Parts: sequence; C-alpha cells; structure tokens
Amino acid sequence: MEAGTGGELREQSTADLLKQLSQETSTLVRQELELARAELTEKGKQAGKGAGMFGGAGVSGLMALFALTLTVIFVLDTFMKGWLAALIVTLVWGAIAAVLALQGRSRIQEATPPAPQTVETVKEDVRWVKTRK
Repeated sequence: MEAGTGGELREQSTADLLKQLSQETSTLVRQELELARAELTEKGKQAGKGAGMFGGAGVSGLMALFALTLTVIFVLDTFMKGWLAALIVTLVWGAIAAVLALQGRSRIQEATPPAPQTVETVKEDVRWVKTRK
C-alpha cells in the first residue's frame, strides 16, 4: 500500500515511516546529483566552446600582429634596405619581449609564497604539535 494521504500515514508504524523517509531522501539526493551533473555537463560544454573561441581569437590576433609587423617592415623598406628594416623590427619585438619577461618574473617572485600567513600558521601548528609530545 502506497502512503500518500494523511490517513494512510497514520496507519503505518514509525519504523515504516522512517524507512520510507530514508528511501525518499535517497531518491531525492540521487535525482539532485543527476540534475547537478547534467547542469555541469552543459556548463562545461559552453565553457569549452568559449575557450575554443578565445583560442581562435588568440590565433587571429597573432596573425594580425604578424601582418602589422610585415607592414612596418615594408614601410621601413622604403627608407632603407629590407634586411635592415627587418632587423630593426626584430630588435623592437625582442626588447618588448624582454621587458614583459622581466616584469612577469618580478610579479611571480612577488607572489611567492602564495599564502605567507597560511605558511606561518602551519609552522605555528607544527611547533604546537611538537610541544604536546
């Protein structure tokens, strides 16, 4: 007999009601997990498509940068030899890369250790544990 109305529930024992509650709770949790999994799968697909578009944008931006570099070389070529124009543009890009690398390195060094307060509290915890022995 399926419990659905108040009268039917009153006729069941407490043990039966607890068993039914446990089963229904289990079913509910399982269904919620399935729903969460489905939602996360959908969000993951959307994020994957977005990441692919960012990748495509990066490649397109890089191609535009190559085209701009060639344009600068051709413009400089009107005033000097082609190899010298290419060398100048190469040196400018090398300088930009060096500056960015140095700035990146200093930012990374500033960020390490990532959580100095956490490191200190862990050290305190270790000292506390050692004194308890």
